[in-house]
Amino acid sequence: MNIILFGPPGAGKGTQAKYLVKKLNGFQISTGDILREEIKKDTEIGRKIINNMNEGKFVSDEIVNNLLKKYVFDQNKKEKLIFDGYPRSLSQAKNLDLLLNGSNQKIDHIFFLNVNKETIIERIKKRKIIEKRSDDDLDTILKRYDTYIETTRPVLDYYSKNSNFHEIDGSMEINQITSKIETFLNV
Repeated sequence: MNIILFGPPGAGKGTQAKYLVKKLNGFQISTGDILREEIKKDTEIGRKIINNMNEGKFVSDEIVNNLLKKYVFDQNKKEKLIFDGYPRSLSQAKNLDLLLNGSNQKIDHIFFLNVNKETIIERIKKRKIIEKRSDDDLDTILKRYDTYIETTRPVLDYYSKNSNFHEIDGSMEINQITSKIETFLNV
């Protein structure tokens, strides 16, 4: 089963992805983690990524799409992909369709965790203290949220027409969100 978790930074996608990985014996495909790994390796791509992240910008679709390809075509991960934070643009959504078609896969469920800006700010302030992430300062949070709203509206429109699209109130408690997701999975 392949799943997309979709929503603004701090919506709880990572938390739900980790749960789904355990529940479904799947693989979390977190573009944030993939990008942070490139930064840690201090590659040329990693340096481009850190500049974009620190400015509150999304990393280019070309970079993200190329990094993602190896995960989609990995036979050990086939039909077990939990996409956390991807796609974030219409170009990425269309690229994912092409990759999945090319690997004989499909998306089974799309979960949109809808959360307002104030809740996001509070969550990310807490996450910064707990996880000590460099990309979680207030100015960056606000830029990332505004960029998210601006660039992902077409993605939301693209997916919301699908019968496997489910909008969930992401401001609920973690266990309530998990329970809501489970009602759609039938597992």
